[in-house]
Amino acid sequence: MAISTLSPTAYFSSFSPSNDSLISSSPFKPFKLPTLWPWQKVKMGPLTVSPMGFGTWAWGNQLLWGYQESMDSDLQRTFNLAVENGINLFDTADSYGTGRLNGQSEKLLGKFIREFQGQKQIQDNIVIATKFAAYPWRLTPGQFVNACKSSLDRMQLEQIGIGQLHWSTANYAPLQELALWDGLVAMYEKGLVRAVGVSNYGPKQLVKIHDYLKARGVPLCSAQVQFSLLSKGEDQIEIKNICGSLGIRLISYSPLGLGMLTGKYTPSKLPRGPRALLFRQILPGLEPLLNSLREIAQKRRKTIPQVAINWCICQGTIPIPGVKTVKQVEENLGALGWRLSSDELLQLEDAARESPGKMIQNIFQTR
Repeated sequence: MAISTLSPTAYFSSFSPSNDSLISSSPFKPFKLPTLWPWQKVKMGPLTVSPMGFGTWAWGNQLLWGYQESMDSDLQRTFNLAVENGINLFDTADSYGTGRLNGQSEKLLGKFIREFQGQKQIQDNIVIATKFAAYPWRLTPGQFVNACKSSLDRMQLEQIGIGQLHWSTANYAPLQELALWDGLVAMYEKGLVRAVGVSNYGPKQLVKIHDYLKARGVPLCSAQVQFSLLSKGEDQIEIKNICGSLGIRLISYSPLGLGMLTGKYTPSKLPRGPRALLFRQILPGLEPLLNSLREIAQKRRKTIPQVAINWCICQGTIPIPGVKTVKQVEENLGALGWRLSSDELLQLEDAARESPGKMIQNIFQTR
């Protein structure tokens, strides 16, 4: 079964935070609205996606997220609720899943799509964005294409929405980088993916791959980076600006800082597992930011995560918070349908600057 999207009837081309490109899912002529709901869509290359997607890193990851196969029925309910409420973008990777569960996230997504009981049109409009790891043994374009075919086999799909290069090898294996780029071109030309994107690319490498792909007749659809109130340094802002100028959609992963921006944790109340080490370092310096998030949430009758995700949307990005429970889907959906005011945005950004705690940047992100 091919996963595709409907051709849009009209859309706005601006990528600025105050004028997101919207597509109404109703039969009536679309018009600009001040807020975003899941059933309104944004343009991402040739695709039409919800203004927020969901990440599936936890699906199969035992080490960091405590996944057990007994959770699969709950994950399926989580997926169904998201799709029924207008979310059609799901991010995954061929490396998601630990040990023998490698690739489990893709397998589960494919299974949940096939078994979805709702309208077929909704099912067909689901967009899977998967990432292909730049493993050291993937040295040729053909090997990268085979990685894409393996993902298609795991998900039992005919075509992937967005095929993404998970990280750049420019820092440590520059010769491999060009082969991976050629692999993206090949999977696009073979029709294995509808669009291509990158992940963890810094500003300089992002411009390079955009220009390289453009010369080969392949548009760069998306760039995925860690972007949140905890991760908005000079590189991230430059990446966002480059995306805006080149027509690339910025996908914000970890919009809640692995959970540090949920308000659920304190220096004396840490999550289980490896995250506790990171939280112990950063949380003590987040008090100004968390206080501002809490204040705005109370005023808005929202939750802290909803405010933090809405901030990402107001920056013109598509956030992909991770979900593994129905409760998380319900809460994250509350980030849509409203927008922070300009004063609230300034308050949060001032608080972020005042907070000494900052997210550690992904070691794979290039300059």
